[in-house]
Amino acid sequence: MDILRPFTIPVKGLQNGKRRFNFQVDRSFFQAFEGSPIEEGTFEVNMDLEKRHDMLELHFDFAGKVKTECDRCLAPIHLPVADKQSLLVKFSPVERLEEADVVYISPDAGELNVAKYVYEFICLAMPYIHRYDCLDDSPPPCDFEALKRIQNEEGKADNETGTIWDHLKDQYKES
Repeated sequence: MDILRPFTIPVKGLQNGKRRFNFQVDRSFFQAFEGSPIEEGTFEVNMDLEKRHDMLELHFDFAGKVKTECDRCLAPIHLPVADKQSLLVKFSPVERLEEADVVYISPDAGELNVAKYVYEFICLAMPYIHRYDCLDDSPPPCDFEALKRIQNEEGKADNETGTIWDHLKDQYKES
């Protein structure tokens, strides 16, 4: 079975109006995309679709967790990720390039697979720095020993040598 098949929406014969679709995303979903920055994660994706005579309006709302390493202490964590995104799907008899928030499909298209858009939205919602307030988790996944060492080293460096800004200020005063 094609893992991305459940993300296919039948467009042909769809009556005007609103509908809701729910998708479950897991590890196998991310493995379907070559070179995915996310190896393992679980998400619930809700998609509201409004069909009009000339376009489809899609609203995605998703939340889940990605298994990764904490950028602070390197402990394995389940990083929470959530976001909302919208996408317009316009019908066009002429083939056109996709835009940032607009996709063009033929008026005769029978179906639309939204898997690549779900994947892109989740990847774009990933925070640049992989950390969160994990003290609410029971038990917290943090490596407290590593955090203690980092804090001690940062404290020593500041107390012994001052900050880089202090050195620059001193040099500016001397000249």
